[in-house]
This record gives sequence, C-alpha cells and structure tokens, in this order.
Amino acid sequence: MRFLLLTSLLMTTTLAGQTWNMQVSGTTASLRGVAAVTDSVVWASGTGGTWLLTTDGGSSWHSGAVPGAEKLDFRGVCALDARHAWLMAAGEGEKSRIYQTTDGGEHWTLLFTNPDPKGFFDGLAFRDANRGILLGDAVDGRMTVFTTADGGRNWTRQRTPDAVGEEGAFAASNSSLALGPKGTVWFATGGKGAARVFRSSDEGLSWISVGTPLRRDGPSAGIFSLAFSDSRNGIAVGGDYAKDKEAEGNLALTADGGLSWKVPAGSRPAGFRSAVAYLAERRIWVATGTSGSDLSIDGGKNWKQFDGGSWNALAVAAGKTMWAVGEKGKIAKLSF
Repeated sequence: MRFLLLTSLLMTTTLAGQTWNMQVSGTTASLRGVAAVTDSVVWASGTGGTWLLTTDGGSSWHSGAVPGAEKLDFRGVCALDARHAWLMAAGEGEKSRIYQTTDGGEHWTLLFTNPDPKGFFDGLAFRDANRGILLGDAVDGRMTVFTTADGGRNWTRQRTPDAVGEEGAFAASNSSLALGPKGTVWFATGGKGAARVFRSSDEGLSWISVGTPLRRDGPSAGIFSLAFSDSRNGIAVGGDYAKDKEAEGNLALTADGGLSWKVPAGSRPAGFRSAVAYLAERRIWVATGTSGSDLSIDGGKNWKQFDGGSWNALAVAAGKTMWAVGEKGKIAKLSF
C-alpha cells in the first residue's frame, strides 16, 4: 500500500507540469508518420503525399508534396538527418511505395513499389543508411517482410510463420515494427483471431511468433504499437480502433525480449492507443491514440491520462524530446 501511494504521488507530481506544446505545421494533412533525429531535426508525413521537416526544434516547419504522389498517404517516415529520409506510402497494391530524399526534400526518388496486388505496407524502419526492414499485411497466408542492405534500392522478401485468423498489421503510427540491439527486430499484428508479436534475432531473416493478451475480437482490434526501453523490457499497446474509449485488451508488457507478454495488475491507458514510446532521460512511458494520451513512471504497470486530444503517432529524439502528430496537421512537443 505504501508503494502504491508513493507511485501515485510521484505520478501526480510528474503530471502537474505535463502538457503537449502545439506547433504551427502549416498543413492540414492527416499526419501518421513522425521521426525525430535530434531535438532540432524532426520529419513528419501524411495524406496528400505530404512531408514536413523542422531543423529548429519546431519553431518553423517546411512542408511539401512528393511530385506524382499527391494521392498517396505517407504513414511512415524514417530519417538519418536533415537531408536523408525515407517515406512509406500505405495503400492497396501499388499505392504502397517507398520514396527517398538525399537533399532535405528538394527531390524524391521512388525506390520500391509493392509487388503484391493485394498487399499493403504497414511499417518501415532503418537501422542505418543501408539496412532497413519493411512490414506488410499477410499475402498468400504469411505476413510480408522485405529487407534491404543498400538503403532501399533493392529489397528481398523474407519468410515468416503462417498467418492466423484474419491477421494483418496496422499502418496507424509506423510503430507496429521496432528495432532492437544486435539484429533484433519485432513486429506486431492484429485483426480477428490474431494479436501476436513476431521476433527476429537476425535482422529479419528468420522469425518466431508468440500470442499476447491484447484483444483480437474484430478486424479493427489488436496490437497497434510496440516499443522497448532495452533489449528485454517492452510494451505493446492497441485495443479496438472502432471503440477508442474502451480500455479492454489495450496493453501488455514483456520482460524477456518479447518471448512472453502479460497484462499488469495496475491501471491501464484510458482507451485505444495507436502509439507508445519511451522517454529515456526521464524514464517515462507515453501512450497515445484518438481518445487521449497517458503516462507511466513505473515501467508501464500503472498509467494516468494527461491529455484528451486525438493523436496518431509518437517519436523520441535521443530519449530527450517526444513528438506527437495527428489529424488536420496537428504536431506537438512534450514539455515538462
């Protein structure tokens, strides 16, 4: 009881100075992609082929649309610095594409188009300038994984375990795919009958899968986001996008690198959550979604809502600054 009271007091103290600091993005696009390189350099992406970049920590944003991609929805962005970035468009078949810039958005090159007519890209991650991994929905009974070793110019399809139920992934925040140390990669799924985590220890060449206690009772239910604070401790969030105020089945924790997942005994995030991220400098977890944002200071065992606004995705720069993006061009920075 004494520990619970102390945790509650610390969380209340933390929340006292907690707020999202709204930015002026200059766009009305719905944003689902965000990548924080440093405290100053942040990229974002969204509908209408939109990309955004700040190099001054959000004081000003430069935006544009990729030529020829004005009808695409860029739900993922990965970046190395203020000049080098990749965009992932999500959509059925050839609407799923990967673009790259090497000059800060002045020019974009189409690197890869989905070869599967019924495929759908869900997540993109790059470990460095060369090594990347791409996640897509199940095709021919298996989840889709491509890897690249040359910065995205060439992609190789990798074999994954058989899909179960109506299994797929969610392109809600570009965080259903996560990278860990020493070649470790995780991705998460959802859909009716499936809410699993897949784990690879060899950069995506081979995979194992495990079940989780997150809800899987409908096509809009499952795991939407994964994040890890180290090689062993991680959090999966989700729920049901169509029932975004319901907290049922929206959280699970792992302490063994994703090999098993459990629901903590404490309080949960207040509803469906599409993104989770770890602010290492303050040892704080944040989860967000269309029905609000929550904070945990005890490794995800207990959560407290601090904002009721609608957000889609999160990004952290070097564990110091957190960013959120949402509908109608909304971008915000976490401040204490």
